[in-house]
Amino acid sequence: MSTPRDRYPLDMPSPYPAAEIARAWERERPGTPTDSIEIVTPLWRLAKLFADDRRRLLADLGIDPATLDLLSVLRRSGPPYELSTRELTRRTLVTAGAISQRVGRAEQAGLVARRTEGNGSRAVFVTLTKAGHDLVERTVDQVLTRESELVASLSPGDRELLAGRLQNLLDDVQQKLAPAAAAKPE
Repeated sequence: MSTPRDRYPLDMPSPYPAAEIARAWERERPGTPTDSIEIVTPLWRLAKLFADDRRRLLADLGIDPATLDLLSVLRRSGPPYELSTRELTRRTLVTAGAISQRVGRAEQAGLVARRTEGNGSRAVFVTLTKAGHDLVERTVDQVLTRESELVASLSPGDRELLAGRLQNLLDDVQQKLAPAAAAKPE
C-alpha cells in the first residue's frame, strides 16, 4: 500500500482561485471575515513559487540560500565588505546562533574570514574573501535576472505601485504583530 502524497494546497497550483475560496467560506460560514483571502492566498502562493524557483536556481549554482544571504549582506555593505556578527544578525533577521552557523560554514568554504578586535572585546567581525566576493558577484546577477524575468509581465509603473503597496502592507502588519512578538517568551 502506498503512502498518499501530501496534498497541502500551496504545494501545487490550486484549481480554485482565491475569490472562489472566499465565496465558498461566505456561503458555508456567513459572517466569517473573508476579505483577506484574495490578498493572503496569492501572496502565500507567490512566496512559495519564488522560494522554490530560487532554491532550484541556487542548487544549480552550487550555493544554498543561507550562504547567499550572508554573502549578499556583506557585499552590499560596501568596502571593506566587513560587518560585525551583531550587525549581520540585525540585517539578516535571523538569530545570533544561525549567523554563527552560517559564518562557520562560509568560513570553512573559504568565502569569509572572521576576526576579533584583540582589545578584549568579544565583538567578532566577518569579512568577505576574494572567493566569497567572486561567488556572490556571479550568483546575484543570475538570481536577480531570473526574478526580474518572473515579474516582467508587470509594467514598470505597476511594479513601482505594487512595491509601494506591498511595503505599506508589510510595515502595517509588522507594526500590528510587534506587540505579540515582544510579549513572546524566548
